Amino acid sequence: MRAAALALIALAFAAPARASEERPTAAELESELVCPVCETTLDTSNAPVALRMKAFIRARIAAGDTKSEIKASLVDQFGPAVLAVPPKRGFELVAWLLPLAGLALGAAVVGLLAWRWSHARGDEDEPPVDGDEPLDPALERRLDDELARYES
Repeated sequence: MRAAALALIALAFAAPARASEERPTAAELESELVCPVCETTLDTSNAPVALRMKAFIRARIAAGDTKSEIKASLVDQFGPAVLAVPPKRGFELVAWLLPLAGLALGAAVVGLLAWRWSHARGDEDEPPVDGDEPLDPALERRLDDELARYES
């Protein structure tokens, strides 16, 4: 029963993704591609090259090209920097993994420093254990007098 529910959920998400691949919209592609001149997404750029790229996208959609075909054609013309999101394969995978590794390393360093700081502070705050350091004889006499006065 649970497997059938998971399969239905997977199909519900797969159908829109496949439809998006086969019949992309100009707005969708323009938000996923970058203008090579101003380095903003096409949907926010009015540079002449961006306007030509938008016209190319509309023409390719009208011709029936898929999203991947249109992107591949623009990558061939302008290079992989035209993609707003780098592909998750090959060397570009570093662009995905490096920030995560940096966050993990930073969290580990902060955790280690906090642990060391808390243990170092804990040693200073602990009172000396009986027998660690002898009391000054004058202080010990005063303590005995105060305790005797308190008990009476």
